[in-house]
Amino acid sequence: AALTSTAAKQIIFYVSYGGRKIISEKTKRRMKPFQKLVKRYGGSAAFVAAATPIPDDLVYIPLGLAKYNPKRFFIATLLGKIVLYYVIVLISHYMGLSFLESILQDIEDPLPIYIGIIILTAALTIIIILLLRLNWERILGKVAPWTLDDNDANNQN
Repeated sequence: AALTSTAAKQIIFYVSYGGRKIISEKTKRRMKPFQKLVKRYGGSAAFVAAATPIPDDLVYIPLGLAKYNPKRFFIATLLGKIVLYYVIVLISHYMGLSFLESILQDIEDPLPIYIGIIILTAALTIIIILLLRLNWERILGKVAPWTLDDNDANNQN
């Protein structure tokens, strides 16, 4: 499960990685500090996103847009998914269906699930637009000034 889930996340990552080709040069320059931040902490973010039940595409798409290292992304995501599925197996083994049956038995109408999918899609779209529109030099210059230093990018590879 971890391997196939990671493979699916690789597709999302590579689509966003390649999607950078359609971004304007101005946007690429604005994203440069964000890209430096991602190079330093991207692996941790990918691992945490994979190991928790959060909507991890919110992390993976920005990593792809920032040209994060694909090999590091794969390893971090795979390790995170292994942890997630191991925890799921342990919980399932010790709690079983009796825990989920009480939650799922009252769901007769799938409309809330569809609404949740629509809300998640809208949130993901808004986050991607913000990621591309924000002035990362101004934002990260206050929080992580090292992202503004051009020499640091060469030392981080």
